[in-house]
Amino acid sequence: MNMGKRDHLKPKANVSSYIHFLLNYRNKFKEQQPNTYLGFKEFSRKCSEKWRSISKHEKAKYEALAKLDKARYQEEMMNYLGRRKKRRKRDPHAPRRPPSSFLLFCQDHYAQLKSENPSWSVVQVAKASGKMWSAKTDVDKQPYEQRAALLRAKYREELSVYRNQFKPRKMRLQELATNQCRG
Repeated sequence: MNMGKRDHLKPKANVSSYIHFLLNYRNKFKEQQPNTYLGFKEFSRKCSEKWRSISKHEKAKYEALAKLDKARYQEEMMNYLGRRKKRRKRDPHAPRRPPSSFLLFCQDHYAQLKSENPSWSVVQVAKASGKMWSAKTDVDKQPYEQRAALLRAKYREELSVYRNQFKPRKMRLQELATNQCRG
């Protein structure tokens, strides 16, 4: 199958409760104001405002639709015989990519932020870290950027060693494959 072509037999993916609401809201909006055009950005903003303002009871309808859609999708995928995306397995011997300067900063400050705010979720801690990072000056960021640069250099070395180590094996396999095709 070509990369550009999609599998038309594959079941359509399930959508969230918000997407069900958005589609319903769009249809109502078109019915009420057929001659009014709203750009995507403006319509999305109006829709998200409306979503935030509706009651939990009304949201429950859309959540039920989403659950039904998810069940439909799972059932159809069980019967689907076509290609499924296979995740490429990571070589355990391959070196891991180094963290960025921002991630190094987050690692240093995560424990402190979490201890000061134990009720915060990981997302809230990450947002706070992001705000702290953006408030830092270039001079304050320098140590983290230097550490990241050192880790990147070490990673590149390890990667070249890793590639050189496995390159001869790949070449032997390619030679075997071409010899079998000729033979």
